[in-house]
Amino acid sequence: MRIAVDFDGTIVEHQYPRIGRPIQNAVEVLKKLNAAGHTLIMWTYRHGSTLEDAVQYCKSNGVDFYAINANEPGEHWKAGSSRLVNADVFIDDRNVGGLMDWSQVEKELL
Repeated sequence: MRIAVDFDGTIVEHQYPRIGRPIQNAVEVLKKLNAAGHTLIMWTYRHGSTLEDAVQYCKSNGVDFYAINANEPGEHWKAGSSRLVNADVFIDDRNVGGLMDWSQVEKELL
């Protein structure tokens, strides 16, 4: 399954442009989703150095993303085009009803 995951407010608390405190269970569940063979895509407003900070935060915590703000690795967002990625599921704190607890995400997807 292709899963797009937001960063601020979803993996870490909102502190943009800084990296916020980790949201409980986010990293652990993302690592389990990776291990189960799901394709993870980081889908975030961040760009430039703030995006690099987010990617490095995830890598240093053992979470690898297939692509960043793109459908495929190396694909680059072009100004004026949609940043929406092709995914089966989107995990985002701005969902209707907000972000479900990561333990519930785990139950739903694993």
